[in-house]
Amino acid sequence: MNANLLRKLSFARSLAVLAAIALTGALHAQQGHVKTQVDPGRAGVFIDGKYVGPAANFRMARKYAVAPGEHEIKLVEPRYEEVTAKVTIIAGKTVELKERMKALPKPKPPFGRLRIISSDKFAAVYVNGKLMGHAGEFNNAFQGLLLNPGEYVVKIVPTKGSEHEEKVKIEVDRTAIVHGR
Repeated sequence: MNANLLRKLSFARSLAVLAAIALTGALHAQQGHVKTQVDPGRAGVFIDGKYVGPAANFRMARKYAVAPGEHEIKLVEPRYEEVTAKVTIIAGKTVELKERMKALPKPKPPFGRLRIISSDKFAAVYVNGKLMGHAGEFNNAFQGLLLNPGEYVVKIVPTKGSEHEEKVKIEVDRTAIVHGR
């Protein structure tokens, strides 16, 4: 290839990169954001039914991009009453949701323990269809989800990738381990 053709190709690539950057900036400017100040911070945040992570992830430095308009935000933590709020997102603005969740009565023993091993520590963990937290809360020998003895369906939903579901039997004073992907 001659030098003139190479210069033209390089210039065309540079223009394409600049156009992509401008488009990304324009799309970002068309979105609003959600931040949370939630107690407890481990509560799962759902925006329009989609799990986006634990509330503590969206406190100070991080925020979740959301299209302008009306949205439903649900806070779910198994030891607390669920909270649902409607918010109006405006392009370029940030809505901050502040909430102190009300604790539920503590479950009674006996218990077994469920551990979750997942490469995605923010993967949502569901037991019998109810969000129990994220994988990072239940992933080592000192952590785990205490459950009464019985059979449960455990589903792990990573922030990206495919979900994993399996049946687990929880026994008194024993630990069951579920491996996510």
